[in-house]
Amino acid sequence: MTDNSLDISVVIPLYNEEESLPELIEWIEQVMRQHGFRYELILVDDGSNDGSWHVIRRLASSRPHIRAIRFRRNYGKSAALNEGFRIARGRVVITMDADLQDSPDEIPELYHMIEEEGYDLVSGWKKVRHDPLSKTIPSRFFNAVTRAISHIPLHDFNCGLKAYKRDVVKSIEVYGEMHRYIPLLAKWAGFKNIGEKVVAHRPRKYGTTKFGLERFINGFLDLLTITFVGKFGKRPMHFFGTLGILFFLMGFVILTYLSIAKLVYEAYGIAERPLFFFGILTLIIGTQLFVTGFLAELVSRSATNRNHYLISETIESES
Repeated sequence: MTDNSLDISVVIPLYNEEESLPELIEWIEQVMRQHGFRYELILVDDGSNDGSWHVIRRLASSRPHIRAIRFRRNYGKSAALNEGFRIARGRVVITMDADLQDSPDEIPELYHMIEEEGYDLVSGWKKVRHDPLSKTIPSRFFNAVTRAISHIPLHDFNCGLKAYKRDVVKSIEVYGEMHRYIPLLAKWAGFKNIGEKVVAHRPRKYGTTKFGLERFINGFLDLLTITFVGKFGKRPMHFFGTLGILFFLMGFVILTYLSIAKLVYEAYGIAERPLFFFGILTLIIGTQLFVTGFLAELVSRSATNRNHYLISETIESES
């Protein structure tokens, strides 16, 4: 099957969602039939320890449009999305969660915004949420901080329901907790036409939420990482070298001043002044930062792909 023969690839990362999968797949299929889309469903089982994979195998046995990947252990949502993106063949790639809180009825409009309105990426906005305050309050704070740092005017970075041009998902690498920052990854990759759509949010019908405090903390650490990598990942010397030069010059000026003071104004006592030790410290720090910049340049040029996951089984369509 050629790449352009598929309209949509729906990538669904999941972890312990055996109860919701049959209903979700039937709902998606109904929407696709109504609108005549040519599509594939890519289910990525992130090391579930319930019967999710057995459900996927049963569903895929009679549905050639289902493709599936099963991780040997739980790597996280970013890893699942990355592997789904890697094999996606549709012109438009749509991601959604498997817990039935995202509505497949949004798919046609998301597809239209990518294909007809020319967006590179469209992110869902759960304007009305059905989550507990323990999840909504941190999420609002997180979105405000991300919006300020990224300068991308989205209300809900963490919404699982998003649509992409295929070129976008083939141009980015998602790892850690970076799935929250895919719009920022896309922006750094040169895709600037990023839009937003208000989407319906449904209460969780089966299972329990996978949200935890550690994800919130890790998310902010990853935001700092992606901001740094986006600006300096290909030119780390510009960051470390600039700081190194500033510290080195500061130390050099301090020690030059003390040397002149020693020769002209004072006969002793300079080595006992705190400023002397501060000057030496800044000189050393500047040198170390400069060397770090060189080492970072070497690492950035020899680094290999960090995304290597152990997959136990796959299911491919017969078409």
